[in-house]
Amino acid sequence: MERLFHGILNHKKIVALVFAVCAVAGAVLSLGVKVNYTFADYLPEDTPSTIALDTMQEEFGSGAPNARLVIDHMSMPEALAMKSTIQELQGVLDITWLDDAADVNGPLELIEPEVMEEYYKDEKACFSLTIDPDQILDTVEAVREAAGEGAVMAGAAVDTATATATTSTEVGKIMALVIPLCFLILLLTTTSWFEPVLFMITIGAAILINMGTNLLFGEISFVTRAACSILQLAVSMDYSIFLLHRFSAYRSEGMDVHDAMVKAIKKSFFTITASGLTTVIGFAALILMEFRIGPDMGMVMAKAIALSMISVLVLLPVLALMSYKVIDKTWHKRLLPGFGGFAKLVLKMRSPAVILFLIIMVPAFLAQGSNDFRYGAGEIFGPGTDAYAERVQVEEDFGRTNQLVLMVPKGDTAKEQRLSQEIHQIPQVINVLSYVDLAGPEVPPEYLDEGTMSKLVSAHYSRMVISISTKQESHDAFQSVERLRELGQTYYKNAYLLAGESATTYDMKDVTIRDMARVNQIAIGAIFLILLLTMRSLSIPVILVLVIETSIWVNLSVPYFAGESLQYIGYLIISAIQLGATVDYAILMAGRYLEERQSLPKGEALVQTVKQTTLSILTSASILTLGGTMLGILSTNGVLKELGTLVGRGAVLSAALVLLVLPGVLYVFDKWIAKTTWKANFMKEEKRHG
Repeated sequence: MERLFHGILNHKKIVALVFAVCAVAGAVLSLGVKVNYTFADYLPEDTPSTIALDTMQEEFGSGAPNARLVIDHMSMPEALAMKSTIQELQGVLDITWLDDAADVNGPLELIEPEVMEEYYKDEKACFSLTIDPDQILDTVEAVREAAGEGAVMAGAAVDTATATATTSTEVGKIMALVIPLCFLILLLTTTSWFEPVLFMITIGAAILINMGTNLLFGEISFVTRAACSILQLAVSMDYSIFLLHRFSAYRSEGMDVHDAMVKAIKKSFFTITASGLTTVIGFAALILMEFRIGPDMGMVMAKAIALSMISVLVLLPVLALMSYKVIDKTWHKRLLPGFGGFAKLVLKMRSPAVILFLIIMVPAFLAQGSNDFRYGAGEIFGPGTDAYAERVQVEEDFGRTNQLVLMVPKGDTAKEQRLSQEIHQIPQVINVLSYVDLAGPEVPPEYLDEGTMSKLVSAHYSRMVISISTKQESHDAFQSVERLRELGQTYYKNAYLLAGESATTYDMKDVTIRDMARVNQIAIGAIFLILLLTMRSLSIPVILVLVIETSIWVNLSVPYFAGESLQYIGYLIISAIQLGATVDYAILMAGRYLEERQSLPKGEALVQTVKQTTLSILTSASILTLGGTMLGILSTNGVLKELGTLVGRGAVLSAALVLLVLPGVLYVFDKWIAKTTWKANFMKEEKRHG
């Protein structure tokens, strides 16, 4: 291994050039990576709602309605003309209005009030649109342009278009704030004005290479796109700090710069690889999720951390040796005070800290599993955003409408009539648009115009468009989905299909709940195994995982005690992220304690451990907290806002438990650790007096 390190440092210019070329290539290639903003695309292909959407696309040429458009000051003829105009726009697969549900050429008094009020009232027309998922952004813009000023839109397609238009810009703004603030944190926690520059170049190169190599996947989810660079910067910065701290220490002992760096790499290699592997495993566990946003983020972030480790172990040593004279010239006294007093306080408070830890553990675990969860991406834009204001306006004018599409084998109109009658009995149902509701079972299909027929009957299916008065995701919506599937099963066995945002979200709930236990168990098990092998201890892995898991439980219990709902995908992802990213703090603390304990009694070893590791832990945690908090504050996308808040809060909690609780746990279980750690060689307490 030493020969490899010497070889790298003997070819500094070549190594630096290779990384520079790769970083530039990564920046260019990243422009070709597509971003997917639709949650439904990440469901397994064999879920019922996915099969239904695919079949509907084949049979009818369009999916379930995914947008509503409201235009004011419209007469009936103007509304019909506008419908024709919008129907011709590229990307509009289908548009439904009053004329599809009733005869608008006859007396309007004969139209049922519920039907009329769903589509037209107070000279306002409400159109239901199905927009091509592959052309959402351009199509929504084209519809808005055709509808004119004052028109408002709402629905899943509109939310997706808004996310597409805003996420990249917001991420750019967040990074523009995070980078200088990270730089400031590093200036405060290092002893050279130039060292932070090396850190940022090293991790920056890894980020660019990671972004470019995402082209291998073709496309990534918007959650991954928004979070990966921020997380990579925050999670892997401490690797750089570990290495340069060692380098400075060996140089202060009078070693030659080349030899000091080789020894620094050698000594840091264990800490960096152990920390990096646990983080990689934390993210890699997401790959095993059925809901494919997990594999999407897992692969991208595992690759990101691996690239960061390589950059720190290869590029940073080269840059440090090429610029060590600049580092020396820009040396300054440490700006932050030492942590000796804090370390002594931690020793004094060890017993209360451990007792408090044991007290909060169980209620935090129970609370985090009792949260009120959200599973889909419906209504992801909250108060203060244009998307929210428009959704409220649409609902004020025409009420809350959520559309589901039930497809049944065509041919038996009498059975369809009976099914429709039962559907009308569902409390949440406002209206049913189907062949039997529009024409009646006795009217031959050829008596309906071709345009209406093509929307309701295909080569193999009859389609029922069912409007329900619920949110896309709610108890009532899920109850309606269950009842419709029950009716479909009763009348047609497994030959029916149900599509729509609520059906998709219902399936998302089933899939993500199944994912939860598997992902957590695998992540914990794999990280435990890595710690077992690297720390060569049976007790240390148990202690470290328990401390970090408790910090995760506390983090996820906050929404429960605050009475807020929690996005389940955020709940699922943060469990892996926080475990993988912040167990590094615990590894650093425990590793240093094992080292100090060989020459000091446990009290003094604890003080020295806390004193020597606090700055590194605070630096890393501050950057992760900053990145997550900025994402939480500045993002208008509800999913990203919540994920950012969880990451930022999780970093604070993990650092707090590692700095305030873990030392006490190590102290209390010192004898058990000594007995269960291979070649621990702990100094015996009595030796101090002998």
